[in-house]
Amino acid sequence: MASLLAVNSAASLWGPYKDIWQTVGNAIWRRQPEAVHLVDLVLKKHKPDFISLFKNPAKNVQQHEKIQKASTEGVAIQGQQGTRLLPEQLIREAFILSDLFDIGELAAVELLLAGEHQQPHFPGLTRGLVAVLLYWDGKRCIANSLKALIQSRRGKTWTLELSPELVSMTTRFTDELMEQGLTHKILTLVSQIDVNNEFEKLQRERGLGSEKHRKEVSDLIKECRQSLAESLFSWTCQSPLSKDDTLLLIGHLERVTVEASGSLDSVNLALVMALLYCFDISFIEQGAEDREDIIHQLPLLTERQYISSIHSRLQDSQPWKLPGLQATVRLAWALALRGISQLSDVPALAEFTEADEAMAELAIADNIFLFLTESVVGSENFYQEEFYIRRIHNLITDFLALMPMKVKQLRNRADEDARMIHMSLHMGNDLPISLRRDLEHLMLLVAELYKKNPFNLELALEYWCPSEPLQTSTIMGSYLGVAHQRPPQRQVVLSKFVRQMGDLLPPTIYIPYLKMLQGLASGPQCAHYCFSLLKVNGSSHAENIQGAGGSPVSWEHFFHSLMLYHEHLRKDLPSADSVQYRHLPLRGITQKEQDGLIAFLQLTTTIITWSENARLALCEHPQWTPVVVVLGLLQCSIPPILKAELLKTLTAFGKSPEIAASLWQSLEYTQILQTVRIPSQRQAIGIEVELNEIESRCEEYPLTRAFCQLISTLVESSFPSNLGAGLRPPGFDPYLQFLRDSVFLRFRTRAYRRAAEKWEVAEVVLEVFYKLLRDYEPQLEDFVDQFVELRGEEIIAYKPPGFSLMYHLLNESPMLELSLSLLEEGVKQLDTYAPFPGKKHLEKAVQHCLALLNLTLQKENLFMDLLRESQLALIVTPLEQLLQGINPRTKKADNVVNIARYLYHGNSNPELAFESAKILCCISCNSNIQIKLVGDFTHDQSVSQKLMAGFVECLDSEDAEEFINPEEELEPDKKLARIRHETRIHILNLLITSLERNPPNLALYLLGFELKKPVSTTNLQDPGVLGCPRTCLHAILNILEKGTEGRTGPIAVRESPQLAELCYQVIYQLCACSDTSGPTMRYLRTSQDFLFSQLQHLPFSNREYEISMLNQMSWLMKTASIELRVTSLNRQRSHTQRLLHLLLDDMPVKPYSDGEGGIEDENRSVSGFLHFDTATKVRRKILSILDSIDFSQEIPEPLQLDFFDRAQIEQVIANCEHKNLRGQTVCNVKLLHRVLVAEVNALQGMAAIGQRPLLMEEISTILQYVVGRNKLLQCLHAKRHALESWRQLVEIILTACPQDLIQAEDRQLIIRDLLQDVHDKMLDDDAAQELMPVVAGAVFTLTAHLSQSVRTEQKQPQPPPLTAAGPGESQFVLMLDSSFTSPPAPECMTVGFASIGDSSLHIILKKLLDFILKTGGGFQRVRTHLYGSLLYYLQMAQRPDEPDTLEAAKKTMWERLTAPEDAFSKLQRENIAIIESYGAALMEVVCRDACDGHEIGRMLALALLDRIVSVDKQQQWLLYLSNSGYLKVLVDSLAEDDLTLQSLLTPQPPLLKALYTYESKMAFLTRVAKIQQGALELLKSGVIVRLAQCQVYDMRPEIDHQGLFGMRDPPVFIPAPVDRYRQILLPALQLCQVILTSSMAQHLQAAGQVLQFLISHSDTIQAILRCQDVSAGSLQELALLTGIISKAALPGVLSELDVDVTEGSLMELQGHIGRFQRQCLGLLSRFGGSDRLRQFKFQDGVEGDRMNKRDEIELAMQQICANVMEYCQSLMLQSSPTFQHAVCLFTPSLSETINREGPRQDTQAPVVPYWRLPGLGIIVYLLKQSANDFFTYYDSHRQNVNKLQNVEQLPPDEIKELCQSVMPAGVDKISTSQKYILARRRLVKLINNRAKLLSLCSYIIETCLFIFWRHLEYYLLRCTPTDSQDSLLASRAAFKSRRLQDAFTSDTNLDFRSGLTRVSQHDIEQLQIEAINAFGESLQKKLLDIEGLYSKVRSRYCFIQALVRRIRGLLRLSRG
Repeated sequence: MASLLAVNSAASLWGPYKDIWQTVGNAIWRRQPEAVHLVDLVLKKHKPDFISLFKNPAKNVQQHEKIQKASTEGVAIQGQQGTRLLPEQLIREAFILSDLFDIGELAAVELLLAGEHQQPHFPGLTRGLVAVLLYWDGKRCIANSLKALIQSRRGKTWTLELSPELVSMTTRFTDELMEQGLTHKILTLVSQIDVNNEFEKLQRERGLGSEKHRKEVSDLIKECRQSLAESLFSWTCQSPLSKDDTLLLIGHLERVTVEASGSLDSVNLALVMALLYCFDISFIEQGAEDREDIIHQLPLLTERQYISSIHSRLQDSQPWKLPGLQATVRLAWALALRGISQLSDVPALAEFTEADEAMAELAIADNIFLFLTESVVGSENFYQEEFYIRRIHNLITDFLALMPMKVKQLRNRADEDARMIHMSLHMGNDLPISLRRDLEHLMLLVAELYKKNPFNLELALEYWCPSEPLQTSTIMGSYLGVAHQRPPQRQVVLSKFVRQMGDLLPPTIYIPYLKMLQGLASGPQCAHYCFSLLKVNGSSHAENIQGAGGSPVSWEHFFHSLMLYHEHLRKDLPSADSVQYRHLPLRGITQKEQDGLIAFLQLTTTIITWSENARLALCEHPQWTPVVVVLGLLQCSIPPILKAELLKTLTAFGKSPEIAASLWQSLEYTQILQTVRIPSQRQAIGIEVELNEIESRCEEYPLTRAFCQLISTLVESSFPSNLGAGLRPPGFDPYLQFLRDSVFLRFRTRAYRRAAEKWEVAEVVLEVFYKLLRDYEPQLEDFVDQFVELRGEEIIAYKPPGFSLMYHLLNESPMLELSLSLLEEGVKQLDTYAPFPGKKHLEKAVQHCLALLNLTLQKENLFMDLLRESQLALIVTPLEQLLQGINPRTKKADNVVNIARYLYHGNSNPELAFESAKILCCISCNSNIQIKLVGDFTHDQSVSQKLMAGFVECLDSEDAEEFINPEEELEPDKKLARIRHETRIHILNLLITSLERNPPNLALYLLGFELKKPVSTTNLQDPGVLGCPRTCLHAILNILEKGTEGRTGPIAVRESPQLAELCYQVIYQLCACSDTSGPTMRYLRTSQDFLFSQLQHLPFSNREYEISMLNQMSWLMKTASIELRVTSLNRQRSHTQRLLHLLLDDMPVKPYSDGEGGIEDENRSVSGFLHFDTATKVRRKILSILDSIDFSQEIPEPLQLDFFDRAQIEQVIANCEHKNLRGQTVCNVKLLHRVLVAEVNALQGMAAIGQRPLLMEEISTILQYVVGRNKLLQCLHAKRHALESWRQLVEIILTACPQDLIQAEDRQLIIRDLLQDVHDKMLDDDAAQELMPVVAGAVFTLTAHLSQSVRTEQKQPQPPPLTAAGPGESQFVLMLDSSFTSPPAPECMTVGFASIGDSSLHIILKKLLDFILKTGGGFQRVRTHLYGSLLYYLQMAQRPDEPDTLEAAKKTMWERLTAPEDAFSKLQRENIAIIESYGAALMEVVCRDACDGHEIGRMLALALLDRIVSVDKQQQWLLYLSNSGYLKVLVDSLAEDDLTLQSLLTPQPPLLKALYTYESKMAFLTRVAKIQQGALELLKSGVIVRLAQCQVYDMRPEIDHQGLFGMRDPPVFIPAPVDRYRQILLPALQLCQVILTSSMAQHLQAAGQVLQFLISHSDTIQAILRCQDVSAGSLQELALLTGIISKAALPGVLSELDVDVTEGSLMELQGHIGRFQRQCLGLLSRFGGSDRLRQFKFQDGVEGDRMNKRDEIELAMQQICANVMEYCQSLMLQSSPTFQHAVCLFTPSLSETINREGPRQDTQAPVVPYWRLPGLGIIVYLLKQSANDFFTYYDSHRQNVNKLQNVEQLPPDEIKELCQSVMPAGVDKISTSQKYILARRRLVKLINNRAKLLSLCSYIIETCLFIFWRHLEYYLLRCTPTDSQDSLLASRAAFKSRRLQDAFTSDTNLDFRSGLTRVSQHDIEQLQIEAINAFGESLQKKLLDIEGLYSKVRSRYCFIQALVRRIRGLLRLSRG
């Protein structure tokens, strides 16, 4: 029992029914194929609910007790564990509800719990009130489902074109229901359920809430009854009822009564129609394919019993409550019998069929036609159902066709009656009582029935049988498929009826006949036939019959009469003096004549409204001149009502622009509205007087309304600019003034006999304003006073009416005030939810008001801009500010709130909500107003709640597209669905624009964020949780959520793509904005699992709405990117991983719901991609998203024009372009249309009128072209947007997500797939070029990541095979930036370079190159990305930095030559082969980009050339560069760079671009110079000569010590001038050095040029050599410079200089060289000395930075020493070819060394004044120093190598220290594995630094030894001391050396020789002693150890050993 007493939380009386309706709706109305199966299940499950229709579960004692105790014991809830305690209050409410609806107690509790759950959807209602709604909503759903099921049956009247299985299923199911007595149940329920009774019950129990709640409940109850009745109606339409059911229905109808208005209500109408369809056999004639089956089912044709029962029941003389209804049923029965009797194949039923005449007679006696007119056709629901109209049409036409005798009888009776009336009038007697008016009623019925034509059925066409076949295809009747086909008999009979009734018309039927014609003329074809009839009637052959006058029903007769009236009344026109005599003259128009005239005027109006041909034909008829006559009559004294009809006729004429133009002039001429005041006239005339005097007195305003309608039509058709010219200031103003001041502003204060008329007046006048403003475009000339001449004086012309309206609406004018007050009144009235007279008109008036405000807002900016530019003295205020004004009635600023309140009525008045949303959207663009609005909206709690509810309700509105029944396909319904849709779009746009404003803004309020506290503190909740209301955010998520559980994905994406797009955009904006991001993403992640459920369904496919689809995906991908980034940052790994799997997996995966990616996921991604059976693969989601973006783009065909000039049209299109909301430039189609139509209208003359249709056709062609063009632009924009977002998502996945979530090999495979796909799509011939930039950007990122991934992969340590690492082999091959691996065994190298294989890499390379070539000449920016990609790609094959472990040298040369090719070289070789295969085309593109174009493009192209040239072994590229002259161009461009670079050395430089391009260029030239051939080419092109000419190198800035240290923090990005200068100088020095090194053949030529370079910049060079300031930068300069000098500034070079050397210039050059030499030697004493490092004051910097600097400085100092030593060696060798004549560079004093040890005073002063030669002591000191350094470096090197081998074992502090030197900040934040990578990188750098230092030390030692030995040898063996003079030879040598050393000085003291000549015997002896001390055993041992450790391995010579031996020998020998 417990289970039975469990509570269903969805409420068994509501939830399941809602589901049934949803499922049935999906299957039948939305045609979802998958729903068919569900319908079957639902129907089986809920069959009892349909059988026991509306039956509630009974009360139950057990339940009562159970619920009674629920507050203590609790109740069980289905699907939840445990029990839930219910509050006492709820239990009390449950018992009340149970009594109220007589339902079980449990059901009542369920309803209340469901009510509580649904409460957020019904703000302001308690759970009890919501439960009442749910109760009735459940009933409504079951009734609607029943109706839908019955409508989908197979049957005789309609088909819904559903699938056969569904139709069979529903037919079978409903048949079963019918057998169970469905008819009886429906009729019982319809009688029992009564809105008033239900309301009384609810009222007693306080079950009714606000007005809105009352309205909703009553609507639900009404809809239940209505749907039940319509179910029965639908059944009888499709298949007949049984005998008993039919009798039941008749029994029900006997008791029916009519409403107060005399018409049937909608429920009874449906039941009447149901019965009429029971008797319907018209389908037999139509010959349906299954006619036979249907006939057999029809009891009317097969069951005698059926016919007899019904017949006797209907013959029963017992009257019904409505005799007219009885008559209707009887007539239908009679016609059915008559129809049966005419069928051949029906058994004999003669006894019944004979009785049809009698039955019809009974019906006519009961005034059937009157009843049908008043109660059936007059019912408000009649025209809403097509099949009601068809059935009554059949009833009437059957009567006319099947019972012609009866019709004749009616006519005869009418003729008889007419004679009697005539006689009694003649005799003066009373009218006879026995008159019947059946024919009159029949005519009026026909008139009423066909007057409206909501479904465009034009059923009245059956009454017109065309006498001549119509030629035009547009006017084809229903049976006119073939022009000469004989019309069917029925049509002939009906048309005869129409014609004959008009012959010899008795006067009594004259008006009804005209009305009938008016009804039958409704519709374009009918109107044409009726026009012809009236024309023919009046033509000559008709006159023969009717005597002179022609038929009274003819144009001839009518217009003739009008003319006579005009003639007659004109004579009575009062003279100007007796104007006060305003009443009708005695001989006027009688009432009867007036009625006749009105009837004919109405007929005319109908015909000319529908048929343009008739309009023109009548208007142009020379005798009738209707417009003139009507205008004439309007001036006469006739009743206002007749005037109103005349005006209406004019209105119909005015529909044609041709007529309208002349009509304006005639109106003005006749002064219907007096616009010209004549001075002599005492009193006004015209319509204004009529309004104020006559109509106001009568309190009826037909004339005013008609006049407004006339103006409204005329304004639309044609607008005269110079109306009234010549008589008054031209313009429309008088009319506007009358409408505004007399009609609109006073409409509220006038009295109205008919309450509704007040709103009719407001509606019609506001409509005119709306049209005027809608068609007004502010022009510059409106703002200039136009002067016209009138009777000789200049007067100002009136402004256009739109201008005047704008002016009034942009000021606090009475007009604006009245409009706003009207809006307020409107919303108050709507809030009552009660019907009131004129409601429709009030709504229309309010709509026009809102539309006026809207138009004003749209046009105000242009208007105000033009006004500012003009000279007009007018003041206007923007409307949005005026709306902020105070409302005089409420004393609050609530105008905008009033406008917003219309959203609350979005369901009942979608148009008003639409206009309101549009206004709010317009206003919201202004930040200040936003803040104020938020205040106004939230000021009052109840208003705030209502407004929020209004916005949410509009967003929630189900687009009615889904629920349109095909047989009720009202156009208005579609229109409403469209309006609702547009409203939602506007609300979303409002949210989007508001979100861009600062908080607080409207969007934050509407989306439920905090307004009082900081936005980011919001905690978003589901609606109802913690009192959180349902907000727009919930509504938006709801829209996107629908359908995500199914396979098809979000429904909105398919059904309302634009809406979905904006929803995604709002969500993205919320996630992207810093304030709202946190709360939103938390809510989406936790409560909604939004992103996962949405991304599952990507890519969306919706080709029709491609643009929206792409934008939807874009916003969603962007949001996903943010989510991935945020979850990665917050270390929410499971979330990140889940999304990554979803996007990247290529294994089919079932979407798992829990957030945890469990163990199995890890394994799945590990087991990876390569090893699975490929058949199970699916496409990765990220790739299928890319597939869904179509790169090709159809371009619209160019225009082919016959009339317009193409160039001009293009110009006009360009002028109409504007930026739309998304910032795309599109053409404003409406504006263009206006411009073109104005152009066509300006054409004059007959030819133009003839051509008009052709011109209009061409305009539409142009507009279609422009629409196509706009679509193209938007489509491209959308594609770019989608690609950008896709790229962003890919980049985030690759960069921001934790690397270890994607396995390395998967990562490469993914990148490979992405690269190949994106290239394939781009390289397709159809791909749009506009997408190239985005694709290139994506390619760049992907290649960068591929390169990084491949290089990282090669660094993963693999356990080395033990045999592989031989004794001498290195254990480590170091990679580019981190760990290193043992060389893989040969077999693993065959796989290829990376795990994706070489072939994949080659494919990628080829595609990259193809892409580069595809860009052709343009798109340099695109190529920039591609060059970057190519560089990254080529980087993969670059061998990474390896640690120089000093082991490699142990291999023999042969071993190195024969080593197998490693992977790097192989890939490099293959790459270059592929690049070469592209030949000159590729070279041309790259070289051209390198030489000119965008700076970044140039830099990258140069870098690419650099890369290719470096690996191009064949030197193809180098050849191309030099042969095609590009190299020369690059070299020559240095001259231009010179000027720009000079500007960069100012303290505040301009952009540094030039510096970077210069650096790139020099780097490339340096790369070229490294190749011997390249160096030669560069020398040929004179690069060094160019450098020598550059002046920028002479502009060395002074070093500013104070400034640099004075600034607290120097600028980070822009380097100081000195550093900038170094960036310019160093590349030049490097280039010189490389050329000197690699130009072997041309060495001297190169050296000569370099020397010239040095000399031309000698000031700079000497400044550097002086080395005032010691810093890392200056040491680098020095190191490079000494390197160059050591190779170029040699005596031997002078002889090679190609300048013609004169004696003087030679002296000068020698002087330069001498100076360089002295300065270089001077450097030795500074950097070879002991305190060299002390000189360098370290600036306090970051720890790691200082370490790096220290390494650099140490290296530079050693390099300087090495270079100087090399220079010394070269000088000695060059200047003394033989040992006899050695040049001594050092004095024989070793005292330096001793000196040095002592303290030093001044570090800056050079130790040795440069005019004194340094002593050998420096050399010895340097030797010792270097030997010591060597061992330090050697140990450090060895330690670092050991550390590198065991990085993982190092202590954490040391690791941290190592990392800090690579990455100064943020070391603590990175993972351990990354720390190891950084530490390795640092160690490799250190090892290589030490290795370099070791090689430099070893070189310095060797050079020092050599120089020491040479000097010792000279001094000890060959030198003759000063006492002994030398021979001639020596003096010549002295002279030569003097010239060399110092050509400038006359002071011989400065000469080397002079220094050396002073060597005395004592010096030599001293030298010897000191040398022996200095060159002691310990030093010798050190030197030999160095050789053993290092030099042997490096050079295989025992050079040190030999020299040490010789020096030892020398010293021993001299001692000896």
